[in-house]
Amino acid sequence: MRSGSLIVFLIWIVWATSADAGAWMREKGTSFTSVSFTSTWFRDTTNTSYLEYGWRDDLTIGADIGYATSRQGTQSGYGTIFIRRPLGKNNGPNKWAYELGVGAAWVDFIVLPYLKTGVSWGRGFTLRDTHGWASVDASVSWELTTSHHLTKIDTTVGLNFTDVTAGMLQLYLAHLDRETYASIAPSIVIKPRNAKYRLQIGADSQLGNPEYTAIKIGLWREF
Repeated sequence: MRSGSLIVFLIWIVWATSADAGAWMREKGTSFTSVSFTSTWFRDTTNTSYLEYGWRDDLTIGADIGYATSRQGTQSGYGTIFIRRPLGKNNGPNKWAYELGVGAAWVDFIVLPYLKTGVSWGRGFTLRDTHGWASVDASVSWELTTSHHLTKIDTTVGLNFTDVTAGMLQLYLAHLDRETYASIAPSIVIKPRNAKYRLQIGADSQLGNPEYTAIKIGLWREF
């Protein structure tokens, strides 16, 4: 049971990732939400919901919640609440922030509480008159019932092709129990004209484990 619980902890904290949090803060009184669905050929499915709210200009609060069903019918989930604050004044192009969170992952009757600490960097850039952004999120999640901890580095590079479409390439790296795991996730983000939402369509493939390649559909909204 303990070995199985650690696998669930790994699956959820490694592969369930937010839309594109980065180091940017939400302006006071504004929110960002996203919902996404993924499915592999073998019908491993996940559903995730993500929320950020600008409590103050220098304080963003949020929640990250997910639910999964494996091809064997096993059901599991996770939930994290967090705060994000800037590191320094962040007046230049480089943005820095730190994040603190608490949550739990579960499968059947096993519940695994954890603490999460993280630091993020991000900046915008221009490539031949096309605007883009890059971010790196590094975190450590501390599982509270064992001595295990999980280290993650998530990298995102995005480019706005037009006013309607953007492309993203994300690379997720994780280390747990002397094992390193990697996943690559390309996607297209579409914002219909005069709409307040964006549609994400992409894939997520675990390197070295192609049978877990998943199709991803997400919906983002700011208000």
